[in-house]
Amino acid sequence: MADHASERPTQSGAAPILVASNRGPVSFRTEDDGTLSLRRGGGGLVSGLSAIDDPNAVWVCAALSDADRTAARQAPDGRLDRAGHDVGGQAVRMLDIDPETFALAYNGVANSTLWFVHHLLYDIPTKPAFDAGFRTEWAAYRAYNTAFAEALAAEAAPGAAVLVQDYHLSLTPALLRELRPDLRIGHFSHTPWAPPEYYRLLPDDVAAEVLRGILGADRAAFLTRRWALAFADCCEAVLGASVDRDVLAVTYAGRTTRLGVHGLGADAAFLRERAHRPDVDERLAALREAVGDRRTIVRVDRTELSKNIVRGLLAYRHLLRTRPEWHDRVVHIAFAYPSRTDLAEYREYTAEVRRLAEEINAEFATADWQPLILHVDDDFPRSLAAYRLADVALVNPVRDGMNLVAKEVPVVSDHGCALVLSREAGAHAELADDAITINPFDVIATADALAQALTMPPADRADRTKRLASAATALPPQQWFLDQLHAL
Repeated sequence: MADHASERPTQSGAAPILVASNRGPVSFRTEDDGTLSLRRGGGGLVSGLSAIDDPNAVWVCAALSDADRTAARQAPDGRLDRAGHDVGGQAVRMLDIDPETFALAYNGVANSTLWFVHHLLYDIPTKPAFDAGFRTEWAAYRAYNTAFAEALAAEAAPGAAVLVQDYHLSLTPALLRELRPDLRIGHFSHTPWAPPEYYRLLPDDVAAEVLRGILGADRAAFLTRRWALAFADCCEAVLGASVDRDVLAVTYAGRTTRLGVHGLGADAAFLRERAHRPDVDERLAALREAVGDRRTIVRVDRTELSKNIVRGLLAYRHLLRTRPEWHDRVVHIAFAYPSRTDLAEYREYTAEVRRLAEEINAEFATADWQPLILHVDDDFPRSLAAYRLADVALVNPVRDGMNLVAKEVPVVSDHGCALVLSREAGAHAELADDAITINPFDVIATADALAQALTMPPADRADRTKRLASAATALPPQQWFLDQLHAL
Protein backbone atom coordinates (compact mmCIF):
# COMPACT_ATOMS: atom_id res chain seq x y z
CA MET A 1 0.00 0.00 0.00
CA ALA A 2 2.81 2.41 0.86
CA ASP A 3 4.46 1.60 -2.49
CA HIS A 4 1.18 2.39 -4.24
CA ALA A 5 1.16 5.82 -2.59
CA SER A 6 4.77 6.53 -3.49
CA GLU A 7 3.90 6.23 -7.20
CA ARG A 8 1.88 9.43 -6.85
CA PRO A 9 3.59 12.51 -8.27
CA THR A 10 3.07 14.48 -5.05
CA GLN A 11 3.53 13.02 -1.60
CA SER A 12 1.37 15.64 0.08
CA GLY A 13 -1.32 18.14 -0.74
CA ALA A 14 -2.05 21.58 0.69
CA ALA A 15 -4.84 20.80 3.18
CA PRO A 16 -3.88 21.57 6.81
CA ILE A 17 -7.23 20.20 8.09
CA LEU A 18 -9.24 17.33 6.61
CA VAL A 19 -12.54 15.65 7.44
CA ALA A 20 -13.52 12.22 6.16
CA SER A 21 -17.05 10.83 6.28
CA ASN A 22 -19.21 8.52 4.21
CA ARG A 23 -21.78 11.23 3.48
CA GLY A 24 -20.48 14.60 2.36
CA PRO A 25 -21.91 18.12 2.59
CA VAL A 26 -23.47 17.98 -0.88
CA SER A 27 -25.35 15.52 -3.07
CA PHE A 28 -26.35 15.54 -6.73
CA ARG A 29 -29.31 14.51 -8.80
CA THR A 30 -29.70 14.17 -12.55
CA GLU A 31 -32.43 16.43 -13.96
CA ASP A 32 -34.70 15.51 -16.90
CA ASP A 33 -32.44 17.39 -19.31
CA GLY A 34 -29.40 15.38 -18.16
CA THR A 35 -27.77 18.18 -16.17
CA LEU A 36 -26.65 17.72 -12.57
CA SER A 37 -28.26 19.74 -9.80
CA LEU A 38 -26.58 20.12 -6.42
CA ARG A 39 -28.19 20.00 -2.99
CA ARG A 40 -26.39 21.17 0.14
CA GLY A 41 -26.82 19.05 3.26
CA GLY A 42 -27.21 19.99 6.90
CA GLY A 43 -26.40 18.35 10.21
CA GLY A 44 -23.79 18.59 12.93
CA LEU A 45 -20.75 17.89 10.74
CA VAL A 46 -21.66 20.49 8.12
CA SER A 47 -22.32 23.01 10.87
CA GLY A 48 -19.12 22.01 12.67
CA LEU A 49 -16.87 22.27 9.65
CA SER A 50 -18.15 25.78 8.96
CA ALA A 51 -16.22 26.77 12.12
CA ILE A 52 -12.94 26.27 10.23
CA ASP A 53 -11.82 29.48 8.65
CA ASP A 54 -9.33 27.93 6.22
CA PRO A 55 -9.97 27.81 2.47
CA ASN A 56 -7.53 24.89 2.12
CA ALA A 57 -9.44 22.55 4.44
CA VAL A 58 -10.76 19.53 2.53
CA TRP A 59 -13.76 17.29 3.16
CA VAL A 60 -13.35 13.78 1.68
CA CYS A 61 -16.59 11.81 1.19
CA ALA A 62 -18.05 9.00 -0.93
CA ALA A 63 -20.30 9.35 -3.95
CA LEU A 64 -23.61 7.82 -2.78
CA SER A 65 -25.60 7.79 -6.01
CA ASP A 66 -25.12 7.54 -9.78
CA ALA A 67 -25.46 11.33 -10.02
CA ASP A 68 -22.81 11.76 -7.31
CA ARG A 69 -20.49 9.39 -9.18
CA THR A 70 -20.97 11.34 -12.41
CA ALA A 71 -20.10 14.60 -10.64
CA ALA A 72 -17.05 13.00 -8.98
CA ARG A 73 -15.79 11.59 -12.30
CA GLN A 74 -16.20 14.94 -14.05
CA ALA A 75 -14.24 16.82 -11.36
CA PRO A 76 -10.41 16.80 -11.34
CA ASP A 77 -9.40 14.15 -8.76
CA GLY A 78 -13.02 14.29 -7.56
CA ARG A 79 -12.51 17.85 -6.29
CA LEU A 80 -15.98 19.31 -6.71
CA ASP A 81 -14.82 22.82 -5.80
CA ARG A 82 -12.38 22.75 -8.74
CA ALA A 83 -15.18 21.74 -11.11
CA GLY A 84 -17.11 24.94 -10.44
CA HIS A 85 -19.71 23.46 -8.07
CA ASP A 86 -20.99 25.70 -5.29
CA VAL A 87 -20.06 23.52 -2.31
CA GLY A 88 -20.49 26.23 0.31
CA GLY A 89 -16.99 27.66 0.29
CA GLN A 90 -15.48 24.30 1.27
CA ALA A 91 -13.13 22.12 -0.71
CA VAL A 92 -14.79 18.73 -1.26
CA ARG A 93 -13.21 15.60 -2.71
CA MET A 94 -15.89 13.06 -3.61
CA LEU A 95 -14.70 9.49 -4.18
CA ASP A 96 -16.08 7.53 -7.10
CA ILE A 97 -15.91 4.10 -5.46
CA ASP A 98 -17.09 1.14 -7.55
CA PRO A 99 -20.87 0.87 -6.89
CA GLU A 100 -20.73 -2.83 -5.98
CA THR A 101 -17.78 -2.31 -3.63
CA PHE A 102 -19.62 0.59 -2.03
CA ALA A 103 -22.87 -1.39 -1.61
CA LEU A 104 -21.08 -4.37 -0.02
CA ALA A 105 -19.09 -2.12 2.33
CA TYR A 106 -21.97 0.18 3.24
CA ASN A 107 -24.94 -2.20 3.47
CA GLY A 108 -23.08 -5.44 4.16
CA VAL A 109 -20.53 -4.37 6.77
CA ALA A 110 -21.26 -0.86 8.03
CA ASN A 111 -25.04 -1.03 8.33
CA SER A 112 -25.75 -4.77 8.65
CA THR A 113 -22.76 -5.78 10.77
CA LEU A 114 -21.01 -2.99 12.69
CA TRP A 115 -24.25 -1.07 13.33
CA PHE A 116 -25.96 -4.25 14.53
CA VAL A 117 -23.05 -5.12 16.83
CA HIS A 118 -22.77 -1.68 18.45
CA HIS A 119 -26.54 -1.36 18.95
CA LEU A 120 -26.89 -4.99 20.15
CA LEU A 121 -29.55 -5.66 17.50
CA TYR A 122 -28.93 -9.24 16.37
CA ASP A 123 -31.63 -11.89 16.61
CA ILE A 124 -29.08 -14.21 18.19
CA PRO A 125 -30.64 -17.65 17.54
CA THR A 126 -30.11 -17.19 13.78
CA LYS A 127 -27.88 -14.14 13.29
CA PRO A 128 -25.07 -13.34 12.69
CA ALA A 129 -23.64 -16.19 10.60
CA PHE A 130 -20.32 -15.02 9.15
CA ASP A 131 -19.97 -17.05 5.97
CA ALA A 132 -18.21 -16.71 2.61
CA GLY A 133 -20.59 -13.92 1.62
CA PHE A 134 -19.49 -11.89 4.63
CA ARG A 135 -15.83 -12.34 3.64
CA THR A 136 -16.64 -10.80 0.25
CA GLU A 137 -18.30 -7.89 2.04
CA TRP A 138 -15.34 -7.49 4.40
CA ALA A 139 -12.90 -7.30 1.45
CA ALA A 140 -15.09 -4.55 -0.03
CA TYR A 141 -15.14 -2.69 3.31
CA ARG A 142 -11.35 -2.82 3.41
CA ALA A 143 -11.14 -1.54 -0.19
CA TYR A 144 -13.59 1.27 0.62
CA ASN A 145 -11.52 2.34 3.65
CA THR A 146 -8.33 2.13 1.57
CA ALA A 147 -9.81 4.53 -1.02
CA PHE A 148 -10.42 7.06 1.77
CA ALA A 149 -6.93 6.61 3.23
CA GLU A 150 -5.30 7.16 -0.18
CA ALA A 151 -7.38 10.27 -0.92
CA LEU A 152 -6.61 11.76 2.50
CA ALA A 153 -2.90 10.98 2.06
CA ALA A 154 -2.93 12.76 -1.31
CA GLU A 155 -4.74 15.87 -0.03
CA ALA A 156 -3.05 16.35 3.35
CA ALA A 157 -0.29 18.89 3.89
CA PRO A 158 2.71 17.77 5.99
CA GLY A 159 1.63 17.40 9.63
CA ALA A 160 -2.03 18.04 8.79
CA ALA A 161 -4.88 17.23 11.19
CA VAL A 162 -7.34 14.63 9.90
CA LEU A 163 -10.71 13.96 11.55
CA VAL A 164 -12.17 10.62 10.43
CA GLN A 165 -15.87 10.08 11.15
CA ASP A 166 -17.75 7.03 12.28
CA TYR A 167 -18.11 3.28 11.89
CA HIS A 168 -18.02 3.35 8.09
CA LEU A 169 -14.35 4.36 8.31
CA SER A 170 -13.01 2.35 11.24
CA LEU A 171 -10.05 0.99 9.27
CA THR A 172 -9.03 4.33 7.76
CA PRO A 173 -6.87 5.71 10.62
CA ALA A 174 -4.42 2.77 10.56
CA LEU A 175 -4.36 2.64 6.75
CA LEU A 176 -3.68 6.38 6.63
CA ARG A 177 -1.00 6.14 9.36
CA GLU A 178 0.82 3.60 7.17
CA LEU A 179 0.78 5.99 4.19
CA ARG A 180 1.42 9.24 6.08
CA PRO A 181 2.97 8.77 9.54
CA ASP A 182 3.46 12.56 9.77
CA LEU A 183 -0.26 13.28 10.12
CA ARG A 184 -2.23 13.89 13.31
CA ILE A 185 -5.23 11.61 13.03
CA GLY A 186 -8.46 11.59 15.04
CA HIS A 187 -11.39 9.19 14.79
CA PHE A 188 -14.88 9.93 16.10
CA SER A 189 -17.55 7.26 16.75
CA HIS A 190 -21.11 8.59 16.49
CA THR A 191 -22.54 5.24 17.62
CA PRO A 192 -22.42 3.45 20.95
CA TRP A 193 -19.65 0.89 21.40
CA ALA A 194 -20.51 -2.72 22.20
CA PRO A 195 -19.26 -4.39 25.39
CA PRO A 196 -16.57 -7.05 24.78
CA GLU A 197 -18.83 -10.09 25.17
CA TYR A 198 -21.13 -8.79 22.40
CA TYR A 199 -18.38 -7.24 20.28
CA ARG A 200 -16.77 -10.69 20.10
CA LEU A 201 -19.67 -11.94 17.98
CA LEU A 202 -17.49 -10.59 15.15
CA PRO A 203 -14.97 -13.03 13.66
CA ASP A 204 -11.81 -12.78 15.76
CA ASP A 205 -9.65 -11.35 12.98
CA VAL A 206 -12.30 -8.79 12.02
CA ALA A 207 -12.84 -7.73 15.65
CA ALA A 208 -9.10 -7.17 15.98
CA GLU A 209 -8.75 -5.36 12.64
CA VAL A 210 -11.50 -2.85 13.50
CA LEU A 211 -9.85 -2.04 16.85
CA ARG A 212 -6.38 -1.76 15.29
CA GLY A 213 -7.86 0.46 12.59
CA ILE A 214 -9.18 2.98 15.12
CA LEU A 215 -6.02 2.71 17.25
CA GLY A 216 -4.15 3.98 14.19
CA ALA A 217 -5.47 7.37 15.29
CA ASP A 218 -3.68 9.59 17.80
CA ARG A 219 -7.04 10.18 19.41
CA ALA A 220 -10.27 8.17 19.31
CA ALA A 221 -13.31 10.08 20.52
CA PHE A 222 -16.83 9.10 21.57
CA LEU A 223 -20.11 10.75 22.51
CA THR A 224 -20.04 9.55 26.14
CA ARG A 225 -17.53 8.17 28.64
CA ARG A 226 -19.54 4.94 28.69
CA TRP A 227 -18.85 4.27 25.00
CA ALA A 228 -15.17 5.26 25.35
CA LEU A 229 -14.73 2.79 28.22
CA ALA A 230 -16.51 0.03 26.25
CA PHE A 231 -14.03 0.58 23.39
CA ALA A 232 -11.13 0.41 25.87
CA ASP A 233 -12.56 -2.81 27.34
CA CYS A 234 -12.67 -4.34 23.83
CA CYS A 235 -9.06 -3.31 23.13
CA GLU A 236 -8.01 -5.01 26.37
CA ALA A 237 -10.08 -8.18 25.83
CA VAL A 238 -9.45 -8.68 22.09
CA LEU A 239 -5.97 -7.23 21.54
CA GLY A 240 -4.46 -7.54 25.00
CA ALA A 241 -3.85 -3.78 24.90
CA SER A 242 -2.87 -1.87 28.02
CA VAL A 243 -5.62 0.51 29.21
CA ASP A 244 -5.41 3.49 31.55
CA ARG A 245 -9.03 4.24 32.48
CA ASP A 246 -8.15 7.28 34.61
CA VAL A 247 -6.61 9.29 31.78
CA LEU A 248 -8.54 7.37 29.06
CA ALA A 249 -5.67 5.97 27.01
CA VAL A 250 -5.00 2.68 25.18
CA THR A 251 -1.45 1.49 24.49
CA TYR A 252 -0.96 -1.18 21.85
CA ALA A 253 2.02 -2.25 19.75
CA GLY A 254 4.17 0.55 21.13
CA ARG A 255 1.71 3.37 20.39
CA THR A 256 -0.69 5.15 22.74
CA THR A 257 -4.07 6.37 21.51
CA ARG A 258 -5.83 8.85 23.77
CA LEU A 259 -9.59 8.55 24.12
CA GLY A 260 -11.80 11.63 24.17
CA VAL A 261 -15.41 12.35 25.07
CA HIS A 262 -17.36 15.03 23.20
CA GLY A 263 -21.13 15.05 23.79
CA LEU A 264 -22.47 16.66 20.62
CA GLY A 265 -25.19 19.16 21.50
CA ALA A 266 -28.07 20.84 19.71
CA ASP A 267 -27.54 23.98 17.62
CA ALA A 268 -29.85 26.28 19.59
CA ALA A 269 -29.62 29.39 17.41
CA PHE A 270 -30.36 27.46 14.22
CA LEU A 271 -33.22 25.44 15.75
CA ARG A 272 -34.97 28.41 17.34
CA GLU A 273 -34.78 30.46 14.16
CA ARG A 274 -35.80 27.58 11.88
CA ALA A 275 -38.70 26.57 14.16
CA HIS A 276 -40.42 29.93 13.71
CA ARG A 277 -40.40 30.23 9.94
CA PRO A 278 -43.73 30.35 8.07
CA ASP A 279 -43.58 26.72 6.83
CA VAL A 280 -43.31 25.52 10.46
CA ASP A 281 -46.12 27.85 11.62
CA GLU A 282 -48.31 26.46 8.85
CA ARG A 283 -47.69 22.84 9.93
CA LEU A 284 -48.16 23.78 13.59
CA ALA A 285 -51.61 25.21 12.79
CA ALA A 286 -52.55 21.96 11.00
CA LEU A 287 -51.34 19.83 13.94
CA ARG A 288 -53.22 22.04 16.43
CA GLU A 289 -56.38 21.59 14.40
CA ALA A 290 -55.94 17.80 14.39
CA VAL A 291 -55.16 17.65 18.13
CA GLY A 292 -57.66 20.19 19.40
CA ASP A 293 -57.22 21.07 23.08
CA ARG A 294 -55.85 17.62 23.96
CA ARG A 295 -52.43 16.87 25.43
CA THR A 296 -49.68 15.60 23.10
CA ILE A 297 -47.05 12.88 23.33
CA VAL A 298 -44.52 13.40 20.51
CA ARG A 299 -41.84 11.15 19.06
CA VAL A 300 -39.68 11.91 16.01
CA ASP A 301 -37.36 9.17 14.76
CA ARG A 302 -36.08 7.36 11.75
CA THR A 303 -37.65 3.89 11.36
CA GLU A 304 -34.37 2.56 12.69
CA LEU A 305 -34.41 -0.73 14.59
CA SER A 306 -32.58 0.77 17.56
CA LYS A 307 -35.13 3.59 18.03
CA ASN A 308 -37.65 1.21 19.63
CA ILE A 309 -40.77 2.69 18.00
CA VAL A 310 -42.76 -0.54 18.36
CA ARG A 311 -42.34 -0.75 22.16
CA GLY A 312 -43.19 2.95 22.37
CA LEU A 313 -46.50 2.28 20.60
CA LEU A 314 -47.16 -0.73 22.85
CA ALA A 315 -46.59 1.52 25.89
CA TYR A 316 -49.06 4.11 24.54
CA ARG A 317 -51.61 1.35 23.95
CA HIS A 318 -51.09 0.14 27.54
CA LEU A 319 -51.63 3.69 28.79
CA LEU A 320 -54.97 3.91 26.98
CA ARG A 321 -56.05 0.41 28.10
CA THR A 322 -55.25 0.96 31.78
CA ARG A 323 -56.06 4.68 32.18
CA PRO A 324 -59.39 5.35 30.46
CA GLU A 325 -59.38 8.87 31.93
CA TRP A 326 -56.99 9.78 29.08
CA HIS A 327 -59.42 8.72 26.36
CA ASP A 328 -60.18 11.73 24.15
CA ARG A 329 -57.69 13.79 26.19
CA VAL A 330 -54.36 12.85 24.59
CA VAL A 331 -52.96 12.37 21.07
CA HIS A 332 -49.72 10.54 20.28
CA ILE A 333 -47.94 12.21 17.35
CA ALA A 334 -45.39 9.75 15.92
CA PHE A 335 -43.20 10.80 13.01
CA ALA A 336 -41.09 7.88 11.80
CA TYR A 337 -38.98 8.72 8.79
CA PRO A 338 -37.98 5.94 6.36
CA SER A 339 -34.52 4.55 7.00
CA ARG A 340 -32.37 2.00 5.13
CA THR A 341 -35.26 0.79 3.01
CA ASP A 342 -32.85 -1.40 1.00
CA LEU A 343 -32.48 -3.72 4.03
CA ALA A 344 -35.28 -6.28 4.56
CA GLU A 345 -35.22 -5.97 8.37
CA TYR A 346 -35.98 -2.25 8.09
CA ARG A 347 -38.85 -2.72 5.63
CA GLU A 348 -40.38 -5.32 7.94
CA TYR A 349 -39.94 -3.07 10.97
CA THR A 350 -41.63 -0.13 9.23
CA ALA A 351 -44.53 -2.40 8.25
CA GLU A 352 -44.88 -3.49 11.91
CA VAL A 353 -44.96 0.18 13.04
CA ARG A 354 -47.77 0.90 10.57
CA ARG A 355 -49.72 -2.24 11.55
CA LEU A 356 -49.57 -1.45 15.27
CA ALA A 357 -50.57 2.18 14.70
CA GLU A 358 -53.64 1.04 12.75
CA GLU A 359 -54.55 -1.39 15.55
CA ILE A 360 -54.37 1.34 18.20
CA ASN A 361 -56.57 3.69 16.20
CA ALA A 362 -59.02 0.85 15.45
CA GLU A 363 -59.27 -0.02 19.15
CA PHE A 364 -59.68 3.47 20.62
CA ALA A 365 -60.67 6.04 17.99
CA THR A 366 -64.05 7.75 18.18
CA ALA A 367 -65.92 9.92 15.68
CA ASP A 368 -63.99 13.00 16.80
CA TRP A 369 -60.79 11.59 18.38
CA GLN A 370 -57.89 9.97 16.56
CA PRO A 371 -55.58 8.82 19.38
CA LEU A 372 -52.52 8.30 17.16
CA ILE A 373 -51.22 10.37 14.25
CA LEU A 374 -48.47 8.48 12.39
CA HIS A 375 -46.49 9.82 9.45
CA VAL A 376 -43.82 7.70 7.77
CA ASP A 377 -42.26 10.33 5.53
CA ASP A 378 -39.56 12.95 5.99
CA ASP A 379 -40.75 16.49 6.77
CA PHE A 380 -38.33 18.53 8.90
CA PRO A 381 -40.62 21.60 9.30
CA ARG A 382 -43.41 19.30 10.51
CA SER A 383 -41.01 17.74 13.06
CA LEU A 384 -40.15 21.20 14.39
CA ALA A 385 -43.87 22.00 14.63
CA ALA A 386 -44.37 18.83 16.69
CA TYR A 387 -41.43 19.79 18.92
CA ARG A 388 -43.09 23.14 19.62
CA LEU A 389 -46.45 21.52 20.40
CA ALA A 390 -45.20 18.63 22.56
CA ASP A 391 -46.38 18.31 26.15
CA VAL A 392 -44.40 15.06 26.43
CA ALA A 393 -41.48 13.87 24.31
CA LEU A 394 -40.89 10.11 24.16
CA VAL A 395 -37.28 9.10 23.36
CA ASN A 396 -36.92 5.39 24.14
CA PRO A 397 -34.11 3.84 22.04
CA VAL A 398 -32.85 0.40 22.97
CA ARG A 399 -29.38 1.89 22.44
CA ASP A 400 -28.22 5.16 20.93
CA GLY A 401 -24.87 6.90 20.63
CA MET A 402 -26.46 10.21 21.65
CA ASN A 403 -29.97 10.98 20.30
CA LEU A 404 -30.28 14.62 19.31
CA VAL A 405 -34.11 14.58 19.35
CA ALA A 406 -33.90 14.39 23.16
CA LYS A 407 -31.80 17.55 23.06
CA GLU A 408 -33.73 19.40 20.35
CA VAL A 409 -37.28 19.17 21.76
CA PRO A 410 -36.55 21.13 24.98
CA VAL A 411 -34.78 23.83 22.93
CA VAL A 412 -37.76 24.36 20.60
CA SER A 413 -40.69 23.66 22.96
CA ASP A 414 -43.20 26.54 23.19
CA HIS A 415 -44.67 25.82 26.63
CA GLY A 416 -42.31 23.35 28.25
CA CYS A 417 -42.11 19.63 27.66
CA ALA A 418 -41.66 16.60 29.91
CA LEU A 419 -38.96 14.29 28.53
CA VAL A 420 -39.39 10.52 28.89
CA LEU A 421 -35.90 9.22 28.14
CA SER A 422 -34.31 5.79 27.79
CA ARG A 423 -31.33 5.16 30.03
CA GLU A 424 -29.69 3.53 26.98
CA ALA A 425 -29.48 6.81 25.03
CA GLY A 426 -26.12 8.57 25.19
CA ALA A 427 -28.03 11.80 25.91
CA HIS A 428 -29.13 10.28 29.23
CA ALA A 429 -25.65 10.95 30.65
CA GLU A 430 -26.33 14.70 30.37
CA LEU A 431 -30.12 14.94 30.72
CA ALA A 432 -30.96 12.35 33.40
CA ASP A 433 -31.50 14.88 36.22
CA ASP A 434 -34.49 16.53 34.53
CA ALA A 435 -35.88 13.68 32.43
CA ILE A 436 -38.11 10.78 33.47
CA THR A 437 -35.82 7.77 33.01
CA ILE A 438 -37.11 4.50 31.56
CA ASN A 439 -35.88 1.00 30.83
CA PRO A 440 -36.67 0.89 27.09
CA PHE A 441 -37.65 -2.80 27.19
CA ASP A 442 -40.28 -2.35 29.92
CA VAL A 443 -43.54 -1.44 28.19
CA ILE A 444 -45.56 -1.10 31.42
CA ALA A 445 -42.94 1.13 33.09
CA THR A 446 -42.83 3.26 29.93
CA ALA A 447 -46.63 3.66 30.06
CA ASP A 448 -46.32 4.65 33.73
CA ALA A 449 -43.67 7.22 32.79
CA LEU A 450 -45.94 8.66 30.08
CA ALA A 451 -48.74 9.02 32.66
CA GLN A 452 -46.34 10.73 35.07
CA ALA A 453 -45.19 13.07 32.30
CA LEU A 454 -48.76 13.94 31.28
CA THR A 455 -49.65 14.91 34.84
CA MET A 456 -46.45 16.83 35.62
CA PRO A 457 -47.35 20.28 37.05
CA PRO A 458 -46.81 23.03 34.42
CA ALA A 459 -44.33 24.97 36.60
CA ASP A 460 -42.19 21.87 37.17
CA ARG A 461 -42.34 21.05 33.47
CA ALA A 462 -41.25 24.59 32.50
CA ASP A 463 -38.34 24.56 34.97
CA ARG A 464 -37.14 21.16 33.80
CA THR A 465 -37.38 22.23 30.17
CA LYS A 466 -35.13 25.26 30.81
CA ARG A 467 -32.51 23.08 32.49
CA LEU A 468 -32.77 20.43 29.76
CA ALA A 469 -32.33 23.06 27.04
CA SER A 470 -29.28 24.44 28.84
CA ALA A 471 -27.65 20.99 29.12
CA ALA A 472 -28.65 20.10 25.55
CA THR A 473 -26.88 23.11 24.03
CA ALA A 474 -23.70 22.99 26.16
CA LEU A 475 -21.60 21.74 23.22
CA PRO A 476 -23.05 23.04 19.94
CA PRO A 477 -21.75 21.48 16.69
CA GLN A 478 -19.14 24.13 15.92
CA GLN A 479 -17.63 23.93 19.41
CA TRP A 480 -17.86 20.12 19.35
CA PHE A 481 -15.82 20.08 16.16
CA LEU A 482 -13.26 22.67 17.29
CA ASP A 483 -12.74 20.87 20.61
CA GLN A 484 -11.69 17.73 18.74
CA LEU A 485 -9.44 19.68 16.44
CA HIS A 486 -7.72 21.49 19.32
CA ALA A 487 -7.31 18.19 21.21
CA LEU A 488 -5.39 16.78 18.25
